[in-house]
Amino acid sequence: MNILNDDRTMLAKSVRALLSKRSGSPDVRAATTTPDRFDRDLWTTLCEQIGVGGLLIDDEHGGAAGSLIDAAVVAEELGRMLTPSPMLGTACLAATLLAASTDDDARARLLPGIATGATVVSACLADECGRWSGARLGVQARLEHEWTLTGTAHYVLDAGAADTFVVLATNDGDPGLFEVGAHTPGVAVSDGGTLDPTRALYRVTFDDANARPIAAADPVRAVDHALSCATVLLAAEQVGAAARCLELTVDYTTSRTQFGRPIGSFQALAHRMADLHVLVESARAAAYVAAQSMTEHGASNPDVSVAKVWCSDAFGAVAADCVQLHGGIAITWEHDMHLFFKRAHASSLLFGSPGTHVAALAEDAGFSSELPPS
Repeated sequence: MNILNDDRTMLAKSVRALLSKRSGSPDVRAATTTPDRFDRDLWTTLCEQIGVGGLLIDDEHGGAAGSLIDAAVVAEELGRMLTPSPMLGTACLAATLLAASTDDDARARLLPGIATGATVVSACLADECGRWSGARLGVQARLEHEWTLTGTAHYVLDAGAADTFVVLATNDGDPGLFEVGAHTPGVAVSDGGTLDPTRALYRVTFDDANARPIAAADPVRAVDHALSCATVLLAAEQVGAAARCLELTVDYTTSRTQFGRPIGSFQALAHRMADLHVLVESARAAAYVAAQSMTEHGASNPDVSVAKVWCSDAFGAVAADCVQLHGGIAITWEHDMHLFFKRAHASSLLFGSPGTHVAALAEDAGFSSELPPS
């Protein structure tokens, strides 16, 4: 099976062509200073003209009924440009979580808006320590005359622009999913103060905020499935960013001269960049194997953790080496390389650190999850 077939290649070219025109470095930097922290007009265009918002939504709810592989193709292109967008948080995490629920009304109410780009839905799943799967839920649900939520959710994607929150909360120890309007009294959103300026994460506090329950046969299983999908897209995004890092570095080393010749022609640097190319391509293989595995089996599996670990490590290594190969200019505010470096470190911790996923792999394989510190 050819994972990247002609249709997906055309999809990648379409997204890249649009982003090259409207998501260059000045555009990305400008978008990070807006209240939404992304370019809403660009996101609307991506959804309306290419259909990226509905790739993981069925056609019954206005989506394209695509696969996780299709979404990974888009995520890789967004990662190349460090484009801030609701692709990861809304079009993947929230959309797949809603799709995994059994609440027909919630799906009919929220999914069409996500598909068109008109609605931003943020999923509140992580705890204060950055745990996503198996998080110690910080939001409590209570039913008196109606459902209300109290507590704080952390590391929430897209919360600054959200219209609706989908919250994993606990009621007498039992987890459940709830829908809360972003402008409901008792809801407060604050900036999480992240390292990566191109991806905002927020704290969302609920103080007796009215909520509507979302029916789900197994809320925890639905959350784990949505997190697996989002982790695969994050891995593809890391691949795109790492590839772009290397492209910029090759361009620089072939134009920067020393001793009368381009520095990229020196064997030490050329071999170093060749090693980075191997890292990028192996990471791409891991990301798309995970996407294919999720598409075929529809359930979380070890390939997802393998992709998260390998793509995080590869992107971190590529970004660090590319900073060194650029020399001093790479750490200036005006140069883009420091943005890739920050994205590498921040994204490695999103949806669980590599160490967390290694421990999960070890446990699945029957080994002790108590790994020595790395």
